[in-house]
Amino acid sequence: MKLKHILSILALFGAACAPGVAQEQKMPPPPLVGKAAGLPVDADLAEAEVRRVDKANLRITLRHGEIKSLDMPPMTMVFHVGNAALLSQVKVGDKIRFKAVNEAGKYTVTEIRPLS
Repeated sequence: MKLKHILSILALFGAACAPGVAQEQKMPPPPLVGKAAGLPVDADLAEAEVRRVDKANLRITLRHGEIKSLDMPPMTMVFHVGNAALLSQVKVGDKIRFKAVNEAGKYTVTEIRPLS
């Protein structure tokens, strides 16, 4: 390549990277979602299929996806249920969204919503 051609390419590259040009091309910030926008947050909810309901012992077995709030990978496991009324909302085979928390080493479901 000729030196003149290389210098032309470098000059164009330098102009494209100039601070004034970069500022003009800034993208607007993403829209606010969830708590920042004052909306209810579903990020704490995970999807699952109900595998077993044990009303007598306040337990539910769920085949669930990732639970980000608990840093838990997908699996099937038994959860405690803090409120017996939650178990009356579901039956085996239902697809749900749920929230679980770790209360003193005990994984407890605190919210259940039907998957729509």
